[in-house]
Parts: sequence; C-alpha cells; structure tokens
Amino acid sequence: MKLLTVIVWLATIVSHVNADTYLHNPRGSNNRLDEANRDRNNGNRMFDSQNNNRGGYNVGSLYYYEGSILSIEWTNQHSCNNPNNHCNFVMQYMCGDLVRDGTTTTTIPDNPVNCRDYNCNTDLKYGMHESYNYYLNCKGRVRNKGLFTADQNLKGNSARFTRQNPGGTRRGYECPEERDYYPYWHPTPWKDIAVLTNDPTQCPYFEEESENVKERYSCYVPSGLYSEYARMRRQAYIPNNKEECEEIQWPEQKDIPKDANVTVEYGQWIRSEPHNLPKPICRQAQYTRDNHLGNTYGGFPLMFNWTIPDINHEHCVFRIRYNISTGDFEGWGPSAVNASNNKQPGKNYANVDVATKYGLQPNNQDGRGYVFKQNPTVEIFDEFATTGNNQDKDFQLRLAINTNQFGRTFQDRSHTFAIRQRPADLDCSQIHNLNVRGKRGNIVQVYPGVEYDMVPNRLYVAQDECIHFQWTGSNTNPNNNDGQGRAGTDRSNIVMLEAQRYSEGNGRAVASGNKLGHWGNSYPAHLNDSETRFMGLSREDLDRLSGLTHSQFRGELSELDDSGTYFDLGPKKVTSVGEYHYLCTRNNNFSNRSQKGKIYVERQARGWNQIDWNGGSIEIGDSSVWFDRGARDTPQDVGMEVWQTEDCENLINSLGKSLPSGSSAGSCVALYPQEQLVKDSAKFQVSMPVPEGVTEKVSIWKTTTDSAAQWTLIEAEVSNGQATFQASEGGVYVPRKSVNVAAIVGIVCAVSVLLIIVCGTTIYFCKYPEKWQALKKGVRQKANYAKRSMQSQV
Repeated sequence: MKLLTVIVWLATIVSHVNADTYLHNPRGSNNRLDEANRDRNNGNRMFDSQNNNRGGYNVGSLYYYEGSILSIEWTNQHSCNNPNNHCNFVMQYMCGDLVRDGTTTTTIPDNPVNCRDYNCNTDLKYGMHESYNYYLNCKGRVRNKGLFTADQNLKGNSARFTRQNPGGTRRGYECPEERDYYPYWHPTPWKDIAVLTNDPTQCPYFEEESENVKERYSCYVPSGLYSEYARMRRQAYIPNNKEECEEIQWPEQKDIPKDANVTVEYGQWIRSEPHNLPKPICRQAQYTRDNHLGNTYGGFPLMFNWTIPDINHEHCVFRIRYNISTGDFEGWGPSAVNASNNKQPGKNYANVDVATKYGLQPNNQDGRGYVFKQNPTVEIFDEFATTGNNQDKDFQLRLAINTNQFGRTFQDRSHTFAIRQRPADLDCSQIHNLNVRGKRGNIVQVYPGVEYDMVPNRLYVAQDECIHFQWTGSNTNPNNNDGQGRAGTDRSNIVMLEAQRYSEGNGRAVASGNKLGHWGNSYPAHLNDSETRFMGLSREDLDRLSGLTHSQFRGELSELDDSGTYFDLGPKKVTSVGEYHYLCTRNNNFSNRSQKGKIYVERQARGWNQIDWNGGSIEIGDSSVWFDRGARDTPQDVGMEVWQTEDCENLINSLGKSLPSGSSAGSCVALYPQEQLVKDSAKFQVSMPVPEGVTEKVSIWKTTTDSAAQWTLIEAEVSNGQATFQASEGGVYVPRKSVNVAAIVGIVCAVSVLLIIVCGTTIYFCKYPEKWQALKKGVRQKANYAKRSMQSQV
C-alpha cells in the first residue's frame, strides 16, 4: 500500500469555503495571549486557526473536577446541518507536563539553538501544545499522496504541505496534515471527545476509526539512517507505509538477513496502542445558518456538555475543529475526490466533474469554464459562449473560488486548564461548572468574540447536587472598549435578583413552585432576607459571590475594581428547591449588555440528550432510556426526569387524576416532549427500578401532564428489581404494585400439598409402629457405617 489511498475518500471531509469558528467556553485563545489590542499579535503562535485576527480571549485558565459537567460553547460563521454543504465539528483534548500558554506571543523556534538550554520543549517562555519531536516527525514524514490537492502546487513532499497549506507554513509544532484531516492515520497526542456531523449515518465510522479505540502505525527510522536519507535526498524522509518503511537499510547491509546475529539498522513499522478511552460521542450537529456567528434555534448558543474525564492533570488544552465542504462536488464515499481528481498533465484545473451537475457535457466544461480551479470564468448562456466562431465575451462571469479554501478546516483552542481529583469529602452526586464567557466591550468592539454572559445561561440541577462557581477576567482589554469599572478590565460577580414586580409568561414550573428573583429586574435582592437565600448557600458564600470578599478586604468594590480577575468559590451543594434568577451588578448597562442567569433546583434528577438517526441514551441512577440507531431521522432533544415516590404522587394528584389501582412501587420516570419520539413503528426502551415481592405484581402505567389524558397500561418485564418496557411516546411512566393472586394461590396449593404429605405419613407410622422402628434402625446402621469409613480413612 504505497500511498495510503485506502483512506483518501474518508480524509477529504475535513478539508473542503471561507468560515471561522470561535470557542467561548472554555475561553478560546485563537492564538491570543494577553495582548491589549483588538487584533492578536501572532496568528502563527500555537496553531493554524484560519480565523479572523480579532477573535480570542486574553486569559482563560481554570480547573475542573473529574466527572463534572462542562458546557462547551462556540460559534461558527457558516452553516452546519444545512443542505448547502457538508460539515462536522471534532472536539478533542490533550494533556502533558509541558503543555503551556507561555509568556510571549513569539512562535516557539524550530531550531533548539534558539531555545534556552538548547531544548525548546522545556523553554517555558514559549507557548507549546504538540512537542518538538512530534513536529520533527511530521516535517520528515512523506505526505499522503493519495489526497485531493485540486490544482494547488504543493511546495514540498512532507506532511507539512497540504492543499490548505501548500507552502508548509509552520504554526507552533502543529502538524498541518493532521490538522486538516480526520480521522488521522498516524499517532497523535489528541484524545477524541465528540464528533458532531450533518450526517449521523457516518457516526459508526467515526466511532470505529477513532484513535481512542483503534491502534495507529508509524515508521521508526534510526537516527543514522535518517540523516543519511535526508542528506541523499536533500530533504527529510520517513515513509508513511509499512512496505517502504521496512525497505530502509544501509546499502552495504542490504544482503544481510534481518534476523542474522549482527547489528543491522533498518526501518521499523511500529504499532502504537490506542488511547484506550471510550469511543467519541457522535451525533447530528445543531442547525446554524450561513454568515452568522450567532445562536441557533430558540436564541440559544451552540453547546455540548462534556463530562470531564478521570485523568488528574494540571496541564490540558481543548480544541474544536470546524470542517466544512462545498456541495458542488461529492466529498464523501467511494466517489469522493482523491488523487486521481487532482490537476493532470496539460491541464490547469482539477480533474473534478462539476459540469454534469449543471447539465453540461463533460467535454464542454473546459470551453464554458465549468472547471474546478482558482477563480474560473464561466459562461452561463450557451448562445453567447465563446466557442467556435463566437468570440462574444460579454456574458463571462468570474467566480471567486480559492481551491485551497473551497473546502476548509478551521479551529480554535482553549487556554490551558487543569483537571483535578474530586475532593473525597464532597457530598454530592454531580458537579456542574458555572462560568463566565465574553469580554469587555459592546457587541461591535468584541466581535467576533461575545459580550458577557453566564455559561450555562440556564442551569438545571437536582437538589443536593453541587455547582462549581468559577471564572476569570482580564486586565488587558483595549482601554477604549465600553464597560463599567476601571478601563480595560473584566470583572464579574453573582447576586440574586429582587422579587418579581410584574407578571410575565409562566415559564418552566419547578416542583416547589418557588420563583425567587425576577429576570426582568435590574436590582439585586437584599442578602439579609432569609426568604431570598440563594439556593441554600451560606451568608459567607453569598458575600464571596457578590464580590464583597474577592480575596480583597474593602477597597474600591462598588464596581469590583479592587477584586481579583480570578474567582473560585469551589463546588457548593444546593439544598433549597426553586427557580433562582441572578445578575452581575457590574456588567448591567441596559443599553448593550445584561449579564444574568437562571438556575432551576429541582427535587428530581434531570438529564437530556439529542436523539437522531444515531440513537442515544439517557441515564439517571438506575433509570435509563435507550434509542436504537435508525429510530429517528431528524434530531430531537429528549429530556428525562426521575421523580421520587412522594413527588410523583403529588404530581399526579395536582393534575386532578386518580392513580391507577394498587399502591406506589417507587419513583416514576417522565420523558419530554410528551409526543411521538420515534418514527413509524419503531420503539425505544425504558428501564426503571421497582421493588420485587413474591406476593406483589408490578405494573407500569403511562399518562401525560395533560389533565384530560387517560391512563394506559404498558407491558413490562420485571426481573432483578428492574422493570423494562418498550414505548414510542414521551409522558409520565408510573409503577404500581398490587396483590399477585396467582402467586398466592400457588403458595397456598404448595403448602396444602405439603400438609397432606406430612399428615398422611404420620397416620401411616401410627398404624404400623414396627415400620417406624425398622426405619429408625436402618438410619442408625447407615450412620455407624459412614462413621467407621471415615475413621479408617484417617
């Protein structure tokens, strides 16, 4: 396999349209460090984002506990899950002892002579993600010549040179070929988190090919051989396939068998173990529209909830890649563009058939300009074509096509963060991270960043779960950016809003019915009012959240000027049920910003997942719902709640419904939306814990929160304390137990038979006592015989 052509068709999807993507939580750097100007100083500092120079945030280092939930938030300029293109988002992370943000915006050198102690890996002045050795291997490795390069003239032969980077420009120690293609075929330090794609039928492929679960191979060339080949060829040379790798050998050793008892240097095709992590989550991407770095449906930002892995490391970084391809030609599958579709001898355009799609004959595409090349000129009217004797060029139109961007990968990476072990004395089942996004300035000044907001803006937690309040700001924003407090600074705090003053929509009801604070207000509640105590937090915690004790005793705190940029309250258990509205008092200029949030604390646990063709599941404790692949064609957000027994009965009673016959059999499960959740005759599976008793029978009943809805009996299988059943609709599923008449009748019959046998035996031996004596004598003899046998063996 000389050129890895087997993976050509799969790799093109990430290299196919000018767009940008920006990471807002955790804070994306876009190669920024702490510059006080709007443009970043160096777009080549750490990685190739291909984004606008004004993107990124100055600082962003936080820490997250293992197993906690972090809301990833981003924007992308062009659409996804839209019929006019193909796209996906690839989310990954890496950790390493030398991963760092650095202290200078200068790109890390690629010559150790220019680094302290002649070691760039350990020169902490420079920011670094991938290592120097990783980049050297990329620089010396032959590029995959089975890839689609269109009509681009690549300036080199190594993995530094790609269709998107034909000149091999270096950005940090990133490998351009790995950046542009996914899944990549050589070992990388990146671990997969998720792939969000416009076509969920590709998910099985992404899951199986991920380096999380599948090994990789690479060629090891001894240093002496490497230098010799580099000298002879005047360039680095590391084969990218097994056959050529194992052919590398010193010329004078060619005839020596590799298993001979002599030292022979030759190339070795080395297997790298997979990361041994779970398969990446894969699902359909949320809808976004073209030319819009903004929110999706409902006015909510693009978001993915990441459960932080158990790795306990102080130096980690997150990246998101936005891969978008044109719909003008096929970019996936066996007919995808590959090396055979590149520019051929005698032509100045790529060998891609774009004419047939527009009703033209392939042999007529050249004359009419319907070819894939840089800025082609097309003639859209046949009768005015410049073919033959017709030289009228009045109807020629030039298309703005750049073949190294018409199909493109963008990315953003976070500032470094830490992942730490969960405190052993932390008494809560789940930790939710609550952070601050955005930076100082109005929407024009911060664009393509965003203004201040809380992340997540609406947070749902169960009673006795924990919220980790943590955020950071900057002291180096442009001084003329709009905002409150000292110029150039970011500061945030949290204070609960005062009580509701006017009516508004019903919103979402919580179990307790308590609505504390009002989103429509702009003033905080009094901290001394016990009835407005924020989620049951202590007065000390409320003082710290408000900014009154941000590690600063007194000082100028009216606008938080003397508070620190970084704040960490740590995880705090929320004990009081209700709907809580809060604000940041500093960033509350009604004209152009309003930094507010809402937290729902409910007695019942709540979870959700986006269900599409790829299926999916939701698990809360011992309760779960599972959708098989193919159960849906379109994405749907599905929510699940587990109501404890008392809350469940209260919920049913509040609807004015009488419960089905029988008594409570434990907690109930509510699924939202309460409508058909699968297509046609498909079903999803629900499992929930129920008590088991020999004389009890458990039944599952279903209804909805519509008071007019009737009860429906669901067929369920009960085994080992779990009730499992199939369903097609959302609603409230309630377990009830009743007397198991059949089991009781069976037990009575068995006891009756046993009594009859005992009574009959007693009457028989009373009538024939000699039989009873003979039976006892026989039992005694057998016992004595067994005893003597054991003694003889001893």
